[in-house]
Amino acid sequence: MRRASIQFRKAFDVVLSNASAQAAEMTLRPGKSEGGQDNRHRGSDQWLFVVSGRGTAIVNGHEYSLTKGMLILIERGDTHEIRCTGRTPLRTLNVYVPPAYDSGGDELAAGRG
Repeated sequence: MRRASIQFRKAFDVVLSNASAQAAEMTLRPGKSEGGQDNRHRGSDQWLFVVSGRGTAIVNGHEYSLTKGMLILIERGDTHEIRCTGRTPLRTLNVYVPPAYDSGGDELAAGRG
């Protein structure tokens, strides 16, 4: 069994991985965003759970509100951007299946878990 403590100390941090899946924490400060029109994970689905804060997910050009407790699925290949729209940081726990990043936080090539 492996485990990790989620601290939300960095903007983005891979906290736990194996060959099949990966968990990462993300913190966006008010007014900040991550991703954009060209951002997509070509080899991984991303499950994004909102731990705290408010934001907007723009997935394939459609906007969706994000609030505490919401879970969204961004499927492999979907273009996406996550924005913090609240007065406090937006904190999310993200699960990638298969892994999307190496241990340094750099994106893996499609299908290279």
